[in-house]
Amino acid sequence: MSSSRQARALALSCHPLPSVAVSALGAGLAALAGLPVGRVVLVMMAVFTGQLSIGWSNDYLDAERDRVARRADKPVAAGAVAPRVAGAAAVVALIVSLPLSAALGWRGGAAALVIVLCGWLYNLGLKATALSWLPYAIAFGMLPAVATLSASPARWPAGWALTAGALLGVAAHLANVLPDVREDVATGVRGLPHRLGTRATALTAAAILLAVSAVVLFGPGAQPGRWRWSGFAAAVMVAGTASATAYRDPSSRWLFPATILMAAMNVVFFALSGTRL
Repeated sequence: MSSSRQARALALSCHPLPSVAVSALGAGLAALAGLPVGRVVLVMMAVFTGQLSIGWSNDYLDAERDRVARRADKPVAAGAVAPRVAGAAAVVALIVSLPLSAALGWRGGAAALVIVLCGWLYNLGLKATALSWLPYAIAFGMLPAVATLSASPARWPAGWALTAGALLGVAAHLANVLPDVREDVATGVRGLPHRLGTRATALTAAAILLAVSAVVLFGPGAQPGRWRWSGFAAAVMVAGTASATAYRDPSSRWLFPATILMAAMNVVFFALSGTRL
C-alpha cells in the first residue's frame, strides 16, 4: 500500500467526525467565553490533539473486536492500518496534547486533560459497562470549563453550561453507539445503550437532546429573545427528525451527525443572541 493511502487510512482511523466536531465546539465555547483569537486556537488545538489520541486508541484497543464484527468502516479492522501504527499515533497525539494543554494554564489545561482521561477510560473498558455514559457526561461537561478556565482571570462556567454539556455528552454517546448495538453485543460489549435496547436508546437520546436545548434556552436566566428561541426551534426539529429516523431504523447513522449539528446550532444562535458564556 502506498504511503499516501496509509496516511489517509490513518486519518480515517482517528474518528475524524467526532474529533473535528468536539474541537470546533471547544473553539466555539472559547469564543463565547470572550477569549482572544490566539487563545481560542490554542483551546481548539489542545482539544483536537486529545481527541486524536482518543480516536486512535479506540481503534487500537478494539482492533480484534472490530475485526470479528467485520467493521469495514474501521481502517485498523479492515487491515488498512496496522494496530501498532494506530497505537503509536495515539501515544504521539497524547504527548503533543500535554504541552498544548499546559499552555492554557494549569486550570484550563487540567480541564482539557480530564476530557482526554475520560476518553481513554471509556476505551479501556468503561464502554462495556452500565457506566458507559459517564465518561461522555464528564468530558462534554468539562468543555465549557476548558474555555472559561483558560480565560484571564480563570473562572468556572455557570451551572447551566456544565449541565448542558453533560447532557449533550450522554446524548452523543447514545447516538454514536446506537447503529452498532448488535455488533457490540455479539463481541461482549454491554454499555448503557445495549442494556436499554435500540428503540429505547433512540427515544432517550431524543429526550436528552430536547433537555439540552431547553437548558441552553432558559439556563442563562435573561429573556431568551428571538435568536435563542430560533436556535431552540431549529435544534428540536433536527433532533426530532433524526431520532424518529433512528427509532424506525436503529442502523441509521444520522442521529450522531444530527446531535453534532444541534450542538453547533445552539452555539451559533446563542452567540447571535449576544449572551456570553
